[in-house]
Amino acid sequence: MKLLITGVSHKTAPVEVRECLAFREETLPAALADLKSREGVSEAVILSTCNRVEITLTTEDAADPQSIVDSFLADHKAMSAENIGPHLYRHEGRDAIHHLFRVAASLDSMVVGEPQILGQLKTAYAAAKACGSLCGWLDGLISRSFSVAKRVRSETGIGQMAVSVSYAAVELARKIFGSLNNRTVMIVGAGKMSELAARHLRRSGCSHVFVTNRTHQRAVDMAQLFQGTPVEYPRFTAMLPEVDILIASSGAPHYILHKDEMQRVISARRNKPMFLIDIAVPRNIEPTVNDLDNVFLYDIDDLQEVVNSNLRERMKEADHAERLVAEEVERTMARLKVAEVTPTIVSLQEQLEQIRTGEIEKVRRRLGPLSAQQEEALEALTHGIINKIAHGPISELRSHAGKPEGAHVIATIRKAFHLQD
Repeated sequence: MKLLITGVSHKTAPVEVRECLAFREETLPAALADLKSREGVSEAVILSTCNRVEITLTTEDAADPQSIVDSFLADHKAMSAENIGPHLYRHEGRDAIHHLFRVAASLDSMVVGEPQILGQLKTAYAAAKACGSLCGWLDGLISRSFSVAKRVRSETGIGQMAVSVSYAAVELARKIFGSLNNRTVMIVGAGKMSELAARHLRRSGCSHVFVTNRTHQRAVDMAQLFQGTPVEYPRFTAMLPEVDILIASSGAPHYILHKDEMQRVISARRNKPMFLIDIAVPRNIEPTVNDLDNVFLYDIDDLQEVVNSNLRERMKEADHAERLVAEEVERTMARLKVAEVTPTIVSLQEQLEQIRTGEIEKVRRRLGPLSAQQEEALEALTHGIINKIAHGPISELRSHAGKPEGAHVIATIRKAFHLQD
């Protein structure tokens, strides 16, 4: 049995190449069925995301998995080997297992530690199972990759720190308020980044979202996304005493909130803390606002520094994760080595058992009926002899499993005991 992973990713191919090789969800069943039907293919999985396309195969020993994948891609994507060859990576055997575990653990992702790739891999697994292209050894290997990813996430901090500006804002809000339950948010402006930050805050427990914009209809449209309340732009400062978190992303060329206004707001709030997120360029909030007690102002550079710091921490955690993955690869290879010699061990035990029972029958025919005590003694004697004979070759098989000379040892023992392939 051979294992091969062939693919492209954001590291090896530009987006225009990845787009050409991608498989749409509705075309996946037919593609998997075609791949599985090709001569020599035992199992097949196709993982297709915006950042990677990977084809994983197990094939019979006599098959050439690389040529199978090349012909499959030529048939389905009409791209010549000359065009895609420089972008493809191919991993076989142990390297393929290592690559699969790293992908599942998000160590090969554009953003190390992101959780989406594991969900995408599980979707690819389910699609392959549904169409019958995954039903054996590869099934178990991919299931193992899920366990490896779970171990990485539970034993390292690789996914615990925000690495997007919008989520960094949520992380800072938690530090300021502790729980975000029942906190109120106001969005000034209708930019994409402020929308993302508001989504994260809403999921984290914030109870209500106000939205204001110079173009009132845009405020109405965005408020509907959060089941929130649109606010007339001239009125937003009057609403601020009710707001715990302000996200400013207006396109105004000047400050829309000054220190003196913010002083009145915080007094009206009886000095309850307020978190201001200014992600506009140019900035919307006068920087000296941050001098006020219980006012916490962060601009886009502050948030980016949080992101950069978290990324550095994630990379430290990634080193730990890489060690865990390497350890899991070793465990998997050890299991495979045992599995490699298991058929020979079973055949040897069956062969010796046939010899033992055959010789006992001869004794019974020659001596006639035996007493229960004699039968018990005969069984114990012959079992002991067989176990002693089997011990040496079985020990040799296990000790040489996976070593370069292992195949020769297996072949020699099979020949010596006349074991059929």
